[in-house]
Amino acid sequence: MLVVLFVISVVTFALSHAVPGGPFDREHALPAEIVANLNRHYGLDQPLWKQYTDYMGLTRNPSGKFAGVLQGQFGPSYSSRSRTVNDIFRDHLPISATLGLAALVVAVGLGVPLGVVAALKQNSLWDYISMAVAIFGVSVPSVVLAPLFILIFALALRWFPVAGWGSLKQLIMPSVVLGLGSSAIIARLTRASMLQVIREDYIRTARAKGLSERAVTVRHALKNAFIPVATILGPMFAALTTGTLVVEQFFAIPGMGKYFITSITNRDYPVVMGTILLYAVVLVLANLAVDITYAFLDPRIRYD
Repeated sequence: MLVVLFVISVVTFALSHAVPGGPFDREHALPAEIVANLNRHYGLDQPLWKQYTDYMGLTRNPSGKFAGVLQGQFGPSYSSRSRTVNDIFRDHLPISATLGLAALVVAVGLGVPLGVVAALKQNSLWDYISMAVAIFGVSVPSVVLAPLFILIFALALRWFPVAGWGSLKQLIMPSVVLGLGSSAIIARLTRASMLQVIREDYIRTARAKGLSERAVTVRHALKNAFIPVATILGPMFAALTTGTLVVEQFFAIPGMGKYFITSITNRDYPVVMGTILLYAVVLVLANLAVDITYAFLDPRIRYD
C-alpha cells in the first residue's frame, strides 16, 4: 500500500506540473513581478524535486515550516487564498461521503436481490424484468437520470425538493440516481455468479440433507456467490464516497466532486494532489478490507 501511494504521488505531481500553464495564469495576465513573488511565496521557483519533497514534508518549505502530507497537511489552495486543502476536505468530504454511502446502500440493496431473483428464476419473466432493470441502469448515465428524476419526482409529483442539502428528503433522489448505475453492475455480476454456484456439488448436497431452499440460497449459495461482488465493492466504495461531479452539480450538493475538475483547470497543484491522494488512500484501504472479507466469505481462504 505504501509503495502504491508513493508511486501515485510521484506520478501525479509530475503530470500536474507538466500540464501547460500555471496556477497564476489569468485571462488578463498579472504583472511579471507579482507572478514572480507568488511563485517565490509558494516555492514554485524551486526545482521540481525540491517542490515535491517540500510538499510531502521531507524537507523544509520556503516559509521555514516543516509540514507536508506526511504531517497531515495538504498545503494551501492557490485559487482560494483563504482556505487550505485540509479546509476543503473538512467542509466538503463528509457531504460526499454521506451521499456515497447512501448510494452504495441503494446499489447493494437493489442489485443483489435483483441478481439473486434473476438467477433462481432463470429464463423466466422475473429474470427478464430484473435484467431489463439492470440494462437500464447501465445504459442510462446519471447525466440523463438526474434531470429526469428532478422533472418527474420534484417538479411534477413534488415528492422531493429539486436540489439542496441538509435533510433526508434532499438525500433520497441523488443517492438513487448515483446508486442505480452501480446496482445494475452488481445485479448482473450477482446473477452470473449465482448461476455458477447453484450448480456446484455442495449445493446439491445441502438440498439432499433436507435444508430449506432459503437456507441453501442465503447460507451457502449467496455467501460464495458474493465474492466477485465484494471485489468490485472496493473500487465502487472509493468512487462513490470521494465525490461525484455530475450528481453533485445537478442537485446543488456542496461535495468534493467539483474540486476534482476545477483543481486541474485552475492548475491548483495542492488540491490536485490532495484529491487524488485522498481517492488513492480510500481505494487501497477499501481493497484491503475486501481482501480481508474473502476469508469470511470462503472458508477455504486463510491468511497465515
